[in-house]
Amino acid sequence: MSGKWINKAQYALYMSSRDSGKTQSISAAKADISERSGRRMEKGEGGPNHRKPRNWRTRKDPLSPVWDEVLVPMLEKNPALMAVTLYEYLQDHYPGQYPNKIRRTLERRVRDWQAKYGPAKEVIFRQVKQPGIMGISDFTEPKDSYAITINGQLLKHILFHFRLPFSGWAGVRVIEGGESFTALCSSLNSIFQQLGGTPKEHRTDSLSAAFKNLNKDTQTDLTDRYHAFCDHYNMKPTRNNRGVSHENGAIESAHGHLKRRISQQLMLRGSNDFINVEAFQVWLDQLVDKYNQRCSARFIEERAALNPLPSQLGVDYDEMLVSVSTQSTIHVARSLYTVPSRLIGENLHIQLHEKVLEIYHNHQHIMTLERVYGETPNQRARNVDFRHVISWLVQKPQAFRNSKLRDDLLPNDCFAAIWQRADKDLDPRMACCFIVKLLYLVKDGQLDEIGEWVLQQPKLPSIEEVRNQFSVVPPSEVSVTSEQHELDEYDALFGGSVL
Repeated sequence: MSGKWINKAQYALYMSSRDSGKTQSISAAKADISERSGRRMEKGEGGPNHRKPRNWRTRKDPLSPVWDEVLVPMLEKNPALMAVTLYEYLQDHYPGQYPNKIRRTLERRVRDWQAKYGPAKEVIFRQVKQPGIMGISDFTEPKDSYAITINGQLLKHILFHFRLPFSGWAGVRVIEGGESFTALCSSLNSIFQQLGGTPKEHRTDSLSAAFKNLNKDTQTDLTDRYHAFCDHYNMKPTRNNRGVSHENGAIESAHGHLKRRISQQLMLRGSNDFINVEAFQVWLDQLVDKYNQRCSARFIEERAALNPLPSQLGVDYDEMLVSVSTQSTIHVARSLYTVPSRLIGENLHIQLHEKVLEIYHNHQHIMTLERVYGETPNQRARNVDFRHVISWLVQKPQAFRNSKLRDDLLPNDCFAAIWQRADKDLDPRMACCFIVKLLYLVKDGQLDEIGEWVLQQPKLPSIEEVRNQFSVVPPSEVSVTSEQHELDEYDALFGGSVL
């Protein structure tokens, strides 16, 4: 064993073996050292604590020609310079003299210099967490963590994640339309109801949904809507400094744990497919509830310190006034919606919620539309209902072929296939007449039944055959009858003869 350095582990193993009564030979064998080394350690002459520090180099310093004269002055001028930048500088100015193998040496040398002479680094001050004081929230994207499908179709979504740092209690909501004021506030409304109270302070990062981030003068300004929402729940709205994510660490670090838990539970479930978004949300709630049970003791303490809930929910929708175009459409939040044609030219008051549009005319609620989102934030979406315009389209069916909304007017894949077949088998004018009259026929019901039956026929049936098959009564013509009155009756109406 001569020539080998004895490390601390060998020293400790040898001495503990000797203390337990083992012989020198047995103890030396256990520690993989020689008996002579063991005797020297027992005399206090050997072992790791007696090793003399080496103060000489074992090989020539490859950086000696440039370190003091070139690189150190560069670091003193710009302490933030990285080792890789200095390495590239050497390769550019001293070609062929500094091969790749010296890069690690340079990295260690720069790291040592920065530790001795570099600028002070940011210090993170851990905070004492108090019950009921802070609630913290953030949006997070699943990315590659997991994929969810709804009836086989990929669900484009993000998660709204809320957490109480003191107890660790969490709430999660599925968001389909990206970060927005409605997504933020509707999620908080739901989670506060589940929580049974509100914290005294709500912290987010620099969400444009809650804060104006346009310029330095407005960085710290709360939007009026978000300020009013927090006032309603008696919360103080705060945010972390822009670009300093660790100040939101109580939620940022929890994102990864949440998404890993979702991924693992989906593996146990054996399927990532759900019948609808609501079913996925229920599954998520159950998953998070199991986690919340682990922190139940601290949550009981924190819940007692929460603010009581107000009698009503906070306002979680946008409001806007829109005009109905001559195409019987409105544009709301980058998306197009059709409305009944009787509203053309009218101004409508819209309450824009996360999932629906509530539509008012002269302060009277007239309808609710499902809100739609594009696959990307800048992509426009459409919610087109053929029933809103079919009564006029049936009067000019040739407008169907080149309509910008043609494909959207077809209510499902079945009718899209019927149109493709009609366009192939019939004269262009007859094809438009057929599909428009068929849509007019199903506007009041039996849409799926009639569509599937038409598609199954070896030859496209006539509209009359469809009516007979399903006993659909065509809309009756409104008959107007008039009666010609005698002139004497007009005389009596005006109080005497007009002649």
